[in-house]
Amino acid sequence: MPLAVRLRSAVCLLDRYPALAGVDLDVREGEVVLVSGANGAGKSTLLRAIAGLVPLRSGIGDVLGHDLTRDRRGARRGLALVGHETPCYDDLTVRENLEFASRAGGQSDSSAWVGAEERTGLTRQRDVTYARLSAGQRRRLGLALALAREPRLLLLDEPHAGLDAGGREVVDAVISSAPALGRTVVLASHELERARGLAEREVVLTAGRTDARLPEQELART
Repeated sequence: MPLAVRLRSAVCLLDRYPALAGVDLDVREGEVVLVSGANGAGKSTLLRAIAGLVPLRSGIGDVLGHDLTRDRRGARRGLALVGHETPCYDDLTVRENLEFASRAGGQSDSSAWVGAEERTGLTRQRDVTYARLSAGQRRRLGLALALAREPRLLLLDEPHAGLDAGGREVVDAVISSAPALGRTVVLASHELERARGLAEREVVLTAGRTDARLPEQELART
């Protein structure tokens, strides 16, 4: 299978600190990969580097056919990162935020954001302003914004955090259905029992490096 992500000896600095200190990673198209590790291991930085939001100081990086050292923005059109913050406007409704973000990202087909709204269970809240949403509903909207872009590569940073049982099931369904849609998923999570049930493979980060002492774990998805 072609590679969606290829990193070799990737180094990223945050305030002169090597948040990534030599990461090697291959992710095949249509694969679901779990990135695990202790706090501060570099999981969030890894996702941001793949998304082109953090530059590589050295090493090789290729994402969706774009060289991260030459064209960090090129791959962004084909990927979406769902992090801890949801970039929304307080006075816009769920539907208006989805429409605005989709159009800003070049997606003019209304079925994309309507479908994302439905898949994340926000249809009943579509006319509710962002300011009035609960914390869990805001997290769902962040996922909906990503899905509305119809990305080839979906990057998820602690996707189950702050969600109730229903929200977690929504996230699980999105991840589980990704390969059938031709979508690649890389997720970073501390909730290993749940995440391992969704991923095909686990990569461990230790102090900004892929841990050569721990072989990549092939996971049996159910």
